[in-house]
Amino acid sequence: MSTASPFTYEIETSRDEATGRVAAIALHGRLVAENTPEFKALIKPLIHSGGRIVLNFSDVSFIDSSGLGALVVLKLASIKEDYGTLEYEHFSERMQELLTLSNLHEIFKS
Repeated sequence: MSTASPFTYEIETSRDEATGRVAAIALHGRLVAENTPEFKALIKPLIHSGGRIVLNFSDVSFIDSSGLGALVVLKLASIKEDYGTLEYEHFSERMQELLTLSNLHEIFKS
């Protein structure tokens, strides 16, 4: 039985004259091994459709190693495929420290 809080999200899409399609996604809960497949299934098609994707982590309470791995894989896919941009915003202070300690902070810069 899982004790993890549910992982939910809201997607708001818009059009920007300068950058094209924008998908702003507010994430909520915990990004952990149990829900990283759902998270990746949500983001991968958006990467392939192009435009700007902004993930807001202000309401994410915890990210485990699987969640962190998913963030890296998705960011690198967006860079490699060059269809658009994938940006992360509002990481907690603890998450920012973890990214710095693991030398991953450079790939998460917008």
